[in-house]
Amino acid sequence: SYAKLYIVLLSLSSANEYYSYSPALGSGGGTPFVTSGEGSITGVKVWEHPGNYITGFQLRYGTRWDRTIGRAVHAPLRLDLFEGETITQVSGKYHTSNFIYQLIFGTSRGRSLIVGQPVQNSFNLYPEHAEAELRLLSGRFDSAGITSLGAHWGLAPDGANPQWAQYFLTK
Repeated sequence: SYAKLYIVLLSLSSANEYYSYSPALGSGGGTPFVTSGEGSITGVKVWEHPGNYITGFQLRYGTRWDRTIGRAVHAPLRLDLFEGETITQVSGKYHTSNFIYQLIFGTSRGRSLIVGQPVQNSFNLYPEHAEAELRLLSGRFDSAGITSLGAHWGLAPDGANPQWAQYFLTK
């Protein structure tokens, strides 16, 4: 549950001064998810229903792609990060009663991946600390697409994703 997630993240935030959480936006219907992997995020794939909302996404940690969140439809739009490049901003558009309509991933080198439609309500997620990077995404999805999205920021500890992310994948 989100209450358990909040309590664990709150306790971990004191241990990692660079940790911050950008709360989930969107309708929040469907199945909860938390991404997970070892090392920094090195790539992003995003799928959209053509001319409409975001159906799914996938993050690459190090050299391994995490599971696809949501639905993979058609060909994804993709951003491969350069060595040392990190994701420092997640922006886009969402509707309060259904889906995420647009996702924009901004990097430490000023590059971006823009997928989806610029309609509905805007959001802009970023870390509280300048040195932090996107560590994982959490939220909800249903059979059609991504319904809510939140971002967790911090430093990649010794090239590994915190073990607490694995805990939520098994619940």
